[in-house]
Amino acid sequence: MSDLPAQPSSEMPEDGEDFCCDLPHDHSADSTQRLQQPPLSSEKAQRMAEFLGFLADPNRLRILSILAKQEMCVGDLATAVDMNESAVSHQLRTLRTIRLVSSRKQGRHVFYRLQDDHVFAFYQAVVEHLDEPDT
Repeated sequence: MSDLPAQPSSEMPEDGEDFCCDLPHDHSADSTQRLQQPPLSSEKAQRMAEFLGFLADPNRLRILSILAKQEMCVGDLATAVDMNESAVSHQLRTLRTIRLVSSRKQGRHVFYRLQDDHVFAFYQAVVEHLDEPDT
């Protein structure tokens, strides 16, 4: 048997196997201080999970895909996503609650748009990720 440390494997563990390494690691207090940011607090992780849960609706995502390109009123959104105006209004209320969209009134019409550049960047990052080829 060799006294050399085990070589790291490039193979991924099979499903159900734990990730484990045989190499020694520096677990000193300094190693955790090197993190740029501390891990998410449990409370913030819970809030993020709830926020992302609101996005787990195909109709909301379709509405966001349109609003990522231009602002639009409820009637035009309803036509674009082939839903009735009441259903679109309900989805927009949810998206406003989580501050993804905002609105402005012009005469009798209410126009909706993405809340800010952060929302657009988030949307765009997800779209780009999904369009990446499998490796």
